[in-house]
Amino acid sequence: MRNRPEKHRLPVYNRSGILLINKPAEWTSHDVVAFIRSRFNVAKCGHCGTLDPAATGLLVVVLGKFTKLSQQFSGEDKAYEGTILLGTETDSQDMDGNIIRQNDWSGVTEQMLRDTFASFVGNIMQVPPMVSAVKKDGKRLYELAREGQEIEREAKPITIKSITMDRIELPYADFTVDCSKGTYIRTLCADVGAKLGCGAVLSRLNRIRSGEFSLQDAVTIDEVREWTQDQLDNWVGSFLHLRLSKMKSFNTF
Repeated sequence: MRNRPEKHRLPVYNRSGILLINKPAEWTSHDVVAFIRSRFNVAKCGHCGTLDPAATGLLVVVLGKFTKLSQQFSGEDKAYEGTILLGTETDSQDMDGNIIRQNDWSGVTEQMLRDTFASFVGNIMQVPPMVSAVKKDGKRLYELAREGQEIEREAKPITIKSITMDRIELPYADFTVDCSKGTYIRTLCADVGAKLGCGAVLSRLNRIRSGEFSLQDAVTIDEVREWTQDQLDNWVGSFLHLRLSKMKSFNTF
């Protein structure tokens, strides 16, 4: 539905700034932006770096003139916490897809898993999944996937700065990844599974950092539901004062 600021019960919110949201599962990134725009009658609103609906964690929402910086913020490095499940493969590389294979993972040891994850650290080439927003001939790959098409994709250069194994209880294992823009963590899990020979899928994903922004500073949707427009203004103003005064990119605002 198109936003009609002039029809809203609140005055138009024109302040420029940043709002950090802890996105809940099942919400799309667009859902979050639409909620903020509608809830507070925000004239201009966008997000920086899409999270899959099943994923949770940090979503950087930009307001007003800061929407001009969305590409800059989207291009920053990211950090994620995730869980891999060995022995299961889906057509989307995460648990939202259809299971296409289930394999025996019993031959995989903890050390094998650690070594395989470690082999992906550095500058590597990664093939985007079919269920992704990457465009091919002007059409999103996920749109082609919905039509039942599987097309050849070009591998893209990415950088995985570090991977930490946090808990291993096979066939599940928790990990933390620090990586560049454009890294698909579900593809990383699928590639780890392929290298181990048993297949794997991303079971859980939580974004904990995006550039200079941290999940620790984010607010939940439930918190935002209770805010007035003035409370949004106070949060945006306080955040800008505390966190952004040293960043040269914001001198023009």
